Amino acid sequence: MIQADQIQEYLKKLTPMSRGNLLTELERLEACGEEMPGCEEILATLRAEFRADESTQARAGNASRYFFAPLEPLLIDGAPEHANTGRILRGSLAPIWEWISRDLLPTMARDYAKEINELIAADNRRGALRVADTFQTKVVKCLETTLGSPDGADQTRVKLAAYRASHAAYGDLAKVVCVLRARDALAKFNEALPAAIRKFDDGRVLKVTKLLDGFGKNHPDALPFALALVAKRLRTSWQLIRLATKAAPSKRAADIAATPYAIVVSIVLDRLDDKRLALRVALRNERVLDCRNLLRDIYDTEYALQVRIDLLDESDWGKRLRDLMNAIAVLVEAEVSRFPPRSAMCWGRAGCAAINRWPGA
Repeated sequence: MIQADQIQEYLKKLTPMSRGNLLTELERLEACGEEMPGCEEILATLRAEFRADESTQARAGNASRYFFAPLEPLLIDGAPEHANTGRILRGSLAPIWEWISRDLLPTMARDYAKEINELIAADNRRGALRVADTFQTKVVKCLETTLGSPDGADQTRVKLAAYRASHAAYGDLAKVVCVLRARDALAKFNEALPAAIRKFDDGRVLKVTKLLDGFGKNHPDALPFALALVAKRLRTSWQLIRLATKAAPSKRAADIAATPYAIVVSIVLDRLDDKRLALRVALRNERVLDCRNLLRDIYDTEYALQVRIDLLDESDWGKRLRDLMNAIAVLVEAEVSRFPPRSAMCWGRAGCAAINRWPGA
């Protein structure tokens, strides 16, 4: 009872937006299969509050939703503890918006929210988008100045932490600035891409490379985000490395690293880490078929990297790949023993390979 009272007292001290941020982060951790002893009471309280006040929250969210709209194709519900090249954590947006509207530009943000809600109520979406675009430009200019000084950067980190942001939020804020600065060019690039790239053959690689060359000429800092948009079109993410290998004079890792699109290898490794986290959740919930499919994708990616990049083991990419594959093997070995014997038969060669990789197997 005392603990429950203390929890309620703690939650009352937070602003409504901070409570919303906390709920978002707790639900993300829950979805990732993290163990959160003692959080049931907090989740129940926060969910009850936001369900009861759903309409108010929706109105309050209109301003931020329109403001962050250009980021939508690049958002992920990932983990802040690993790299997300060219992507932004959805969970970072709420604390970033709270900081913008309460500390960075409170008067402008209040006027912007009032104007945009009036336009939405009048069913004037075009006007709302125009207002959002104007405010985005103002925020970007202010952020460039703020983050450009060491003191401003330090104060921003402190403020974001006060709004219950993860440690990745500051990096995501820098990404937000980059994307908003290039938002029109990114939207144009996105529209120029096919809806899906079923076969990433030489002809398609050349066409996409031409689009990327044109984009990168004017917006080099935003190139990782353009590459992330390409990755969304591919049948499997490892195909992205063809942009770098096609541009290199040889298959050697050093030659590939010297190409303009070398960063795609890091992007592919980021996606491999995503699969590791998804595998952990599938293992803990004993979803055997999901585990088998994830392991197949994981080993397909490992194979693709090894056969398409010579001397990979001698590079930083190779070290990261080894670390990831060892972590996956440890994860599988620790969890698979809990599966019913009949289920284990469904794993196939991918599951066996994951276990056999581990030195102690």
